[in-house]
Amino acid sequence: MINQIIEVSVKGKWSRVPAVNVDGKNIIVRGRWLKTALIHDEEWLETEVRDPNTCVDALKAQKAGGLRADVFTFAQKIPATGPKYPYAREFDSVAAIHVTSFKNWWEGLPQETRKNVRRSQKRGVEVCVKKLDASLLQDLVVLNNDAPVRQGKAFTHYGKTLDQVTRDQLDFLDRSDYICAYAGKELIGIMKLVYRGDVASILTFLPKARHNDKRPANALIAKAVEICEEKGMSYLTYGMFNYGNKRDTPLREFKIRNGFAEILVPRFYVPLTFKGEVSVRLKLHRGLLGLLPHRVITVLVNARARMHAFYLSRCSSTSERSIRNRQMECSNPPAGSNL
Repeated sequence: MINQIIEVSVKGKWSRVPAVNVDGKNIIVRGRWLKTALIHDEEWLETEVRDPNTCVDALKAQKAGGLRADVFTFAQKIPATGPKYPYAREFDSVAAIHVTSFKNWWEGLPQETRKNVRRSQKRGVEVCVKKLDASLLQDLVVLNNDAPVRQGKAFTHYGKTLDQVTRDQLDFLDRSDYICAYAGKELIGIMKLVYRGDVASILTFLPKARHNDKRPANALIAKAVEICEEKGMSYLTYGMFNYGNKRDTPLREFKIRNGFAEILVPRFYVPLTFKGEVSVRLKLHRGLLGLLPHRVITVLVNARARMHAFYLSRCSSTSERSIRNRQMECSNPPAGSNL
């Protein structure tokens, strides 16, 4: 067990936080009222927690000023869907494709999705696998700045510098591939695929919105499945299928249309304090997405999307007025001139 300081990214921003290292895995704490200890980058690691009791003992041994937490949570790794431990548990809703062969995946797709993949080919989209280099990083900067809002919320990587983009991409490079979609020389979509044993997980998935007619997103998914078959991967995962009680989103529909299905993976919650015990019993550890009804979440999500759209329209109109004002200032002669 080693207490240390590590860098973590939260909503696109890097910060240094304390951590305790147990069996090669860093445990960090998040939350204010309810402090939850979790495995840092758990969803990208090759192995799951080997001995949760060791983690629990290490956390309980933390003294005042140390890494104090109320609840410790950890999950099993696909394909281990049967609970292994007696702790309180719920289930993570993982979006996954069970990769048997590219042919089986392809034949199971809706006709419209297959058309979209073919459409990308007919419209000149070329897909290739690359390693990270200076040229790709420059293209990523441009791709990040394609749109300030994605999926109805502010895009946290919009406006980042080359140095910031480089820092974002440094993790897991030894077991990652970048699947790139090009229209001519222009990068119109990218996917960072992280290999975790016999599971491949999508860490970055960024198609260019203004090239949506070329269907780069569908082309990238198809290439990812092809690569998974070549490498003998059993599963391709893409985040969550359902996020708490948040359902029926455009992203969820996109995943379904591209062959992803829900796989329920056990997630355990181990109380470390009296507050943690009460919170787990009352399900407070679920957070708002796990407590609010779906229809309330839908209202809030739609309100957020409208707010971002209004903000963008205001910024756009302000920018246009500024440009017009500058043009008028340039065209109007200075006061007192004879022109």
